[in-house]
Amino acid sequence: MSGYLVRRLLVAVPTLFGMSILIFVLLRLAPGNIADIVFQSAGYVDPQARAALEKELGLDKPIIVQYGNWIRALFQGDLGKSYFFDRPAWDIIKPRIPVTLQLAIMAMVISVLIAIPTGIISAVRQDSALDYALRVFSIAGLSMPAFWLGLLIILALVRVGQLPEMLYVSPFQDFGANMKQFIFPALAVGYRSSALIMRITRSSMLEVMREDYIRTAWAKGLRERVVIYRHALRNAILPVVTVIGIEFAFLIGGLVVTEQVFNLPGVARYLVDAIRQRDYPIVQSLVMFIASIVVLANLAVDILYGWLDPRVRYQ
Repeated sequence: MSGYLVRRLLVAVPTLFGMSILIFVLLRLAPGNIADIVFQSAGYVDPQARAALEKELGLDKPIIVQYGNWIRALFQGDLGKSYFFDRPAWDIIKPRIPVTLQLAIMAMVISVLIAIPTGIISAVRQDSALDYALRVFSIAGLSMPAFWLGLLIILALVRVGQLPEMLYVSPFQDFGANMKQFIFPALAVGYRSSALIMRITRSSMLEVMREDYIRTAWAKGLRERVVIYRHALRNAILPVVTVIGIEFAFLIGGLVVTEQVFNLPGVARYLVDAIRQRDYPIVQSLVMFIASIVVLANLAVDILYGWLDPRVRYQ
């Protein structure tokens, strides 16, 4: 097991390296840079001042030299300095990471708590009225953008006079206020994920419940709870775990609009601002953070495989 994890981590290195090259090149290929943004806001362009600013920021060097300088600093734990705010990138990003992680984790917990029980019920009660109702619920979730559901939630809360303050409150300052602020965006984001996970759970359960060993369990007179949870669910859960891992990674990068709608100062929201400002060090750092989360999520899924199903062997 330990050898397998080491190999997976070694595979992650070229993955992150390739991502670093991709984001670095794409940013430089995009029209304009921080110098253009600065002088556009000033209303005029001074060629000498523009050239001096590019030289100060190292943007006048060949792209391969710029990349080499950045990746060398990254391995030393230096994310660089924000072009726009003239502050270390880590100082700007650090307080935003917990916001995005909290929202993503809460959304995923909500989606799993909703999706797995409803998926099991839908499979066990196949073709019943309850099954059809739950399938409509899942289709609606897949069809409804999270930001649109978030807007509906805000309108409903305004109508009943229960809209929480839209100014971010840390859980260490006021846990209750923090939960009130995060529960609604987490519901908006988690609904779509719950719909997808529910459909995968239902499909996987239906497939497993047609197996001979499940028929044998029924024939032995085992209780329904034992057959469903100990025999069927245990073997049907692996595809569900895969989807949960992928969805969590997807949530991290897909919270841009939701954070904007609910005024949450998270990583995803700030990534858009940094791209607009051509703040290369911030964008590169945030993309590498999101890519690392994706790699870790996939690694966690592999570990859970071995824990949930002893038949899985890591060669």
